[in-house]
Amino acid sequence: MFFDSSYLLYVFLPTLIITGLAQMWVRNAYNKWSQIGNSSRVNGMDTARALMSRGGIQPVSLEVVQGQMSDHFDPRSETVRLSPGVAQQPSVAAMAIAAHEFGHVQQHQENSPLMAMRTLLVPAATIGPQIGLVLILLGLFVSALSGLAVIGLILFAGTTVFTFVTLPVELDASRRAMKLLDATGLIQSEQDRQGAHAVLRAAAFTYVAAVATSLLTLLYYASLVFGGRRD
Repeated sequence: MFFDSSYLLYVFLPTLIITGLAQMWVRNAYNKWSQIGNSSRVNGMDTARALMSRGGIQPVSLEVVQGQMSDHFDPRSETVRLSPGVAQQPSVAAMAIAAHEFGHVQQHQENSPLMAMRTLLVPAATIGPQIGLVLILLGLFVSALSGLAVIGLILFAGTTVFTFVTLPVELDASRRAMKLLDATGLIQSEQDRQGAHAVLRAAAFTYVAAVATSLLTLLYYASLVFGGRRD
């Protein structure tokens, strides 16, 4: 399949380009704004505490997790985990990223339907594609099992549905982040605002890229299944 010219032209190369551009954009934005201090002189941990004390968010646990841009909110344990660069540096990027994770906290505490849907789709997005791909291949190469290919395609589509639901969740978390930073007075200058927007926009593009690449892959497999190809 990886030697299929259609796969190389319509899936592999576009995915490589889109993903590369997304990673470049977010890396450049992070590298730039992690070197510029925010006016409030707060690091990620300070930002988190300020949002919990003054932003109307119920307290959650805070932890430092290794890695760069490994920041995330775990709704199961109600824990925000920040990378060392975000947790410890008083930069514009650190403030924006920490606020973004608390945007997710706010979604969780307000029972956001989209976030609940994304949580429900996690098993389908992690297990479904693996089983789905096996069924697609079996259906394509064994004529008697052709019906399995359609079932496999449906299971494989779980990842694409997950990425489509994740995109508005992430965009909403960034919107909430900016509102929280404003409400708590942590944004004190136009540079703070410009940098926070730049970091959050770059991060959002990675999710746009995920939607595009997942959809391209799904369409490719759909063309195999419904096109009746067996080569």
